[in-house]
Amino acid sequence: MSLLQGLGFVQIGTGLAAAVCGRLFADAGADVCCVDPEMSTPLAAYLNHGKPVAANDAAARRSAIATAKLIVCEGRPQQLRALQYDADSLRRLNATAALVYISPFGQTGPKANDPGADLTLFFASGIARLLTGQVDALAEPPIRPVGEQSAFIGGLAAACAGMHAALAAPGVVVDVSIAEALATMAITELARAGLGGKTRPRKREADGNGATVTILPASDGYVAISPREERQWTAWLSVMGSPDWACDPRFATKPDRVANWDALHALMSAWSRQYSKQLIADRAQAAHVPSFPLREPAEQLESPQLAHRKFWRRVELRGRMVKAPGPPFGLQVTTASSNSADRRAGPMPLSGIRVLDFSWVIAGPTATRYLAAMGAEIIKVEAPGRGDPGRASELHTVLGQAKRSIVLDLKNPEAVAVARALAGRCDVVVENFATGVMERLGLGATDLQALNPDLLYVSASGLGRTGPEAHAVAYGTLLQCYAGFAGLNRHPDIPPRVGFAWLDPMCGLMLAFIVAAGLWHRHRAGGVARIDFSMIEAMLWTMAEPLLGAQLAAPPQPRGNASDQHAPHGVYRCAGEDDWVSLVATTDAEWRNLCALVPDLAPMAELGIGERRQRRETIDQAITAWARPIPAAAAEAELLRAGIPAAALANSRDLVNSNHLEARGFWEPHGAGTLPGLPWQASFGRVSAPAPELGADTRAVLSELLDLSPAEAAALHESGALG
Repeated sequence: MSLLQGLGFVQIGTGLAAAVCGRLFADAGADVCCVDPEMSTPLAAYLNHGKPVAANDAAARRSAIATAKLIVCEGRPQQLRALQYDADSLRRLNATAALVYISPFGQTGPKANDPGADLTLFFASGIARLLTGQVDALAEPPIRPVGEQSAFIGGLAAACAGMHAALAAPGVVVDVSIAEALATMAITELARAGLGGKTRPRKREADGNGATVTILPASDGYVAISPREERQWTAWLSVMGSPDWACDPRFATKPDRVANWDALHALMSAWSRQYSKQLIADRAQAAHVPSFPLREPAEQLESPQLAHRKFWRRVELRGRMVKAPGPPFGLQVTTASSNSADRRAGPMPLSGIRVLDFSWVIAGPTATRYLAAMGAEIIKVEAPGRGDPGRASELHTVLGQAKRSIVLDLKNPEAVAVARALAGRCDVVVENFATGVMERLGLGATDLQALNPDLLYVSASGLGRTGPEAHAVAYGTLLQCYAGFAGLNRHPDIPPRVGFAWLDPMCGLMLAFIVAAGLWHRHRAGGVARIDFSMIEAMLWTMAEPLLGAQLAAPPQPRGNASDQHAPHGVYRCAGEDDWVSLVATTDAEWRNLCALVPDLAPMAELGIGERRQRRETIDQAITAWARPIPAAAAEAELLRAGIPAAALANSRDLVNSNHLEARGFWEPHGAGTLPGLPWQASFGRVSAPAPELGADTRAVLSELLDLSPAEAAALHESGALG
């Protein structure tokens, strides 16, 4: 049974982000119809595969728009007005549909009509500074990731917001800025900057986080390891055969390993070069050390794990049958009880919905942060002591907003009984423990749905709860390596680096989307979902371009900022120490404008795209000479005035000080500082409240939901159940 069967969805325009949004809705079963879709590239053809297209006449378009429940449209405000796809025009055709707009910088604010491209959006959002982690030399240019990821992140943000809009009152409007959606991927860095903290430099300091996750050379490629805990480090030394240097005091503790990282990495590399990447990863996993090989995208096509989970689907593209990514939701739908009560009542899309949240660190807490912002009551279950590890940084300050915190020691049977009783009074459970943990506690999906047949149960794990790799120890950054993402996100002459935690926040968007979809289905059809979410499948879902390229052309290789589609397409050093500007000429008109701005390009103004590709080196030299003496912000301003997509390399502090983000209300006050908002704006607003202290709501929740008296709560505390 499809979750969103019967949800009429219209996708308007040629934008890839709108196509990504429509793809996710179609994968969840919505009836998606396209108006003017892009089909010229394999990626665009895949994203729009199987979606009916409104006939190319005005009457058919009007009919599709008039009957839709949800309309997603991509474009800058002036473009939308010219095409009569702005809100006023669409409202004349459909007064009640939820409208979701996607654009580079949003529909309002000083930059609303600025052009944007995949490369420049990564610079404007600050993510290009963080993507591949800290560099050894600032001469290494920042890069964008493989596979048009700005479209995927913008499209996922639109899908998440749009699904909640479908649950809201009729006639709501959502405004998604792709740049803001990208910026919120680095939520800890944004929160740190907003609260007055230090912006992390791009140049490597100490280990560059290698002591937590590192990449080692193997005989046939690379392998990623993450012995971040002392017990894991001890096990890793055993995997390496307990080398003589294992007792070296320079490596005795994690701070020691950070301080002496270069020497340690050289010693581990000398060992790892003797063995294949898969053998190292297998031995590490057998010792419960998180590790995966860096795979090429094509290697994933024959994965036994993905085959077991039936992840791939066959799609015909350019006359060939290829494997394309399927949805990562591991979805099962059952019939709810006849006593299902619809708790929704209030101004927000999720008003009246209660979520029992066992998740921790990034992916799950990001999802439940979005659910809280949309009006759900989030009861965050934390362990006694330090609670969620996110409390050690600014992470909890931002992701914990508008949640309630309770402490339960789930090693105590009485605490488990409390958790079961709470699940009986909730609509959703979200958990991301290792596979099998919740079942051993008696808190698995089967156990809790037997108590509460209307419960939407969501598990999030590295590789899913079933299959030969279901029990592998995984972190998001390691899965970026396993999927092939980290290996491709680099310059050809630079070894791969892990980079920042890209996958976790992206999964947060997907998880919040599928929870809202499950609630929509329960309300409309009475079906209850069991969601077995796989992070590796989510990563591969967004890597459609290199996966398709591996089957339709040559295997994809690391290319830095090179592009087959546009020329010029690059980044150029400017006047400051780490000052860079990115620019892209997406049309011949933009190219001619660039030639009028850069004197050395003037003789080449009439070159077509093919000739520009052939003369790329000469063109880059001319732009480099023009940009080098200019501050990046000034170069960006000149290029934008000429109508050329461009952006200086931003950092988080630049985003805090942005007039555009201030005008859009992206930042909201928090004490003496400010915290980042959501990657969308909606006409129904958002719920905001401070993150709770550890266990601040334990007694209140037990009293309100379970009717426990103060004496009963005190007895639980004495038993250790409440920590």
